[in-house]
Amino acid sequence: MSRTKWQPYLYLAPAAIILLAFSIYPVFQAAHMSVYTDWGKKSERFAGLRNYDALLSRGEFWHSLAVSVWYAVGTVPVALLLSFLIANLLFQKLRALGLYRVIYFLPYVTSTVAAAIVWRWIFDPNDRGIVNSVFNWLGLPAQRWYQEAAGVFTLIGEHFGLSLPSWAGGPSLALVCVMIFSIWHALGFDIVIFLAGLSAIPKEMHEAADIDGATAFQRLRHITLPLLSPTLFFLIVVSVIRSFQTFNQIYIMTPQESTGSAQNVTMLIFNKLWVDHQECMAAAVALLLFLIVLGLTTFQMRVLGPRVHY
Repeated sequence: MSRTKWQPYLYLAPAAIILLAFSIYPVFQAAHMSVYTDWGKKSERFAGLRNYDALLSRGEFWHSLAVSVWYAVGTVPVALLLSFLIANLLFQKLRALGLYRVIYFLPYVTSTVAAAIVWRWIFDPNDRGIVNSVFNWLGLPAQRWYQEAAGVFTLIGEHFGLSLPSWAGGPSLALVCVMIFSIWHALGFDIVIFLAGLSAIPKEMHEAADIDGATAFQRLRHITLPLLSPTLFFLIVVSVIRSFQTFNQIYIMTPQESTGSAQNVTMLIFNKLWVDHQECMAAAVALLLFLIVLGLTTFQMRVLGPRVHY
């Protein structure tokens, strides 16, 4: 083989080795561990699919999956909508535009753990919390925020004297606090990607639409959104994957919420591994999460992919 043929593979080798060592190998290792019990111990034995049967027959896994779904539904659409609106504003000719872009991007580059600690102080259930202080000033009852396991719709219903069934309670108030933080934290990344997509749209398209008398809504519907569809598709896929992998903010903001109302699948993996010391069960949960995310990504590729205009 000539030098020109093997040289590209040499350049790719470092990235390929890292990918194999830290992405591909752990998946197969987790799959291997998940069909055993007492991994790495003298009592280690092959368990087949019994770990998966135990997980799927208990309510703990389904509850954590429901929390993950609530989290994705509550964060992805809101973050994308807000970031799209802000990106359109930042795309205009404004004074100190660069400063505004830096301000909006700062939360994303800030440490998630450090930012979550600050937001935990904002939602502090005691009177020293900023939100409860504002509630007291407005004459509203203080809330337990990240310690509250009751559903947010249930709490709203109780405030108006309504009684909702348990299935209509919605996500817990503790999870909603995490959602608010996550939306704030993700805005910077989404805004930058939207700005890149808006910059790629030819100005001649909008100028031609203005000459034809198109309204702002018509330009948005027939020019901006179709030409922005690749960017939007990318952000939807990435945001859904990111939402199912969320860990830091839930771990930091809801440590005292003992009922597990904010325990998503990644928190379940952590608890199985470090609290219950059930490594094989944790590996089984991790593999199930991998399959769920893979299935969702494939579904989005099949359903949304053909609707993207390149």
